[in-house]
Amino acid sequence: MKINASEIRVGMLLEHKNDLWQVLKTQHVKPGKGGAFAQIEMKSVNKNTKLNERFRSSETVEKASLDEINYNFLYEDENNYFFMDPKSFEQIEIRKDIVGEKGKLLTENLEVTVNFYNDRAISVELPNQVTCKIKITDVALKGQTVSSSYKPASLENGFNIQVPPFIESGDSVVIDTRNLEYIKKI
Repeated sequence: MKINASEIRVGMLLEHKNDLWQVLKTQHVKPGKGGAFAQIEMKSVNKNTKLNERFRSSETVEKASLDEINYNFLYEDENNYFFMDPKSFEQIEIRKDIVGEKGKLLTENLEVTVNFYNDRAISVELPNQVTCKIKITDVALKGQTVSSSYKPASLENGFNIQVPPFIESGDSVVIDTRNLEYIKKI
């Protein structure tokens, strides 16, 4: 799908120079002399390289069309995560480097969205909130609740987050998968 260069936003996937690029930064510039342009910083999904490109506002670029399919997480081995389509029961495997650090948040039967480009998985989106268990945290000090202070806590999956003083080891909490922040206690 063709879009104007002025419509490019952070996070979009573009087809450019025979590759797939994810937009990292955009800056629209209107110089005093000459036409306006968009300065775009992109990262290649396939080669892991970066590119700064300048598009005139009148130019069009090709926005990549992705197929989004829901899958349930099954299990992992040393190199891959395995997912199952809940409708067809078809299983797929996705390399751990595609999922990244957030793979530690995957739990059995967690529903995720897998983005495909030309029948190839390029990213996995987790739900915005997941439940995790606190492995260990410091004991709250008396009088600490007067101010809105947080204390460090380690989750069973290995992530370290900040939690309110009333959270104790063994509690289950809901965290935001986008920024790894505490939301509420269960």
